[in-house]
Amino acid sequence: MGSLKDWKTGADSQTFVASFSGGKDSTLALYEAMKTGHAVGLIIVLEEDGKRSRSHGMTVDFIKAQAESIGLPIHLAAASWANYEETFIEMLHKMKSLGADALVTGDLDMPEHGCWHEKVANIANLKLGMPLWQVDHLEVVERFIHLGFKTIITTVNLTLGMQEDDLGKVLTYEYVQELKSRGIDPCGEGGEFHTTVIDGLIFKQPIAFQPCEIIRKENYAFLPLKLI
Repeated sequence: MGSLKDWKTGADSQTFVASFSGGKDSTLALYEAMKTGHAVGLIIVLEEDGKRSRSHGMTVDFIKAQAESIGLPIHLAAASWANYEETFIEMLHKMKSLGADALVTGDLDMPEHGCWHEKVANIANLKLGMPLWQVDHLEVVERFIHLGFKTIITTVNLTLGMQEDDLGKVLTYEYVQELKSRGIDPCGEGGEFHTTVIDGLIFKQPIAFQPCEIIRKENYAFLPLKLI
């Protein structure tokens, strides 16, 4: 029995706002939604100090560089986990006032019942579009590579099969097969890794950067990127 939800096509031909992490899934979802719809902007929640994104730990400068290359306004707000939902809903209301009719996210495996994104979209009176929802993980990452997007590994969970040596690796067909051979989800959907997109179809120019010194924190290792 098929899904009763229309999340895959929920943003088709809509004016939408995209929840953007700077990583491969949110970038691919944005691209898919832009093929038929009109994006009014990107939204991203920062850590409480307002210096890095709460999802991928990206600097504000790098996030803004991505948005500028894509050609969309970026709307930022800082929040703790305690007021994350309230802050996100406030951002959605703002985007609704700017003309958005739908929220687009890059989620793959959201449950049909109890989906947080559906909850917050409903509160803001927005439709929900998740173009990658229920798509096979390998298909998603291979589609991303086939389209010519370029992304690098910038966060790894060292308890889930990833290593510091993986930081800075470009996501290629060969590297994806290596991850699979190590028992790692090629999309990192189990929290194994996060990526940062630096070029692709919707980018006017690649992001010029240099890698910084690796940061280690508990079970994680991070590769900060500095604009040049």
